[in-house]
Amino acid sequence: MDGDERERNVEVVRRYLRTFVTRDLTELAEVVAEDVRIYGSGRTVRGREYPEGAVSSPGLTVLDLEVVEIFAAEDRVVVSMALTYRRDATGAVAVQSACKMYRLAGGRIVQFWGEQDLYGLLRGLELLPAELPAF
Repeated sequence: MDGDERERNVEVVRRYLRTFVTRDLTELAEVVAEDVRIYGSGRTVRGREYPEGAVSSPGLTVLDLEVVEIFAAEDRVVVSMALTYRRDATGAVAVQSACKMYRLAGGRIVQFWGEQDLYGLLRGLELLPAELPAF
């Protein structure tokens, strides 16, 4: 794989990530395969409707998405990022960190893996109690 293809893959992933701020599902469809495979949070799902649902989450607005680091090798792009969310009902704002790895083919994302700090996000948006009960 040449440097030009790696750069194109990075741009495809950046376009995908941008849809979380713009909520542009047309752009998302251009860069994510219809049968994309998604691994994370202890499960595996298939289908573009999953990232579409994440992009258009009712009640949450992504105010900003900062790419902290991005690295491309062969057909993979790895990203560490920070997403700033607002809970629309209360105005509470929180930052969620995440790390994702994408595999691309033919200019589209066909698989991705990743984890994000869901606990930190829910705490920051005041959706969990300040202290969790003892286990």
